[in-house]
Amino acid sequence: MSTIINSKGVSADPAEGGYLRSWLGSMKGGHAQPPTVPSPRHLVLTWFGAFFAIAVVAYITKLSGYPLILGSFGASCVLIFGFPESPFSQPRNVIGGHFLSSLTGLIFITLIGVHWWSMALALATAIFVMQVTRTVHPPAGSNPIIIMLAHATWPFLLTPTLFGVLILEVSALIFHSFVKGRHYPQYWI
Repeated sequence: MSTIINSKGVSADPAEGGYLRSWLGSMKGGHAQPPTVPSPRHLVLTWFGAFFAIAVVAYITKLSGYPLILGSFGASCVLIFGFPESPFSQPRNVIGGHFLSSLTGLIFITLIGVHWWSMALALATAIFVMQVTRTVHPPAGSNPIIIMLAHATWPFLLTPTLFGVLILEVSALIFHSFVKGRHYPQYWI
């Protein structure tokens, strides 16, 4: 039997279950500690910011009768209010990421239809497009899947995606403008 040496120099003899042991060992993780709990001020600001933004989007949805809210907007609030300095939280990424990911999902559903593999292709392509355009916003990665599951059509690109994310972002800009010591956004373009 051949013996294979893995990247850590450990012998992985298939006859001794070495492959499995080596593979499982690679998943034990590093020695980093989990992040600390944010300050009480940060926690309260995150709570109020997320509440305010989603309340505004939901209320405008109710008044207008148009669907303006996506499930992925909840995850966007985690970043926008919990981590406002992150590149993933900036308006370019939030707006561009949601728009491009929804556009990608709609292209795939239109050209290929809904299949397990088209869902995977749409998601992978959306991630690729966000990376190439420097608009990565992780919550937007769920948009192609939402589109496929909902069998969405082209109006989805405007409502809820574009109009909804613009309202969400304006709400975030208003909220952060009243928070002393926060500088949001870090950049626009």
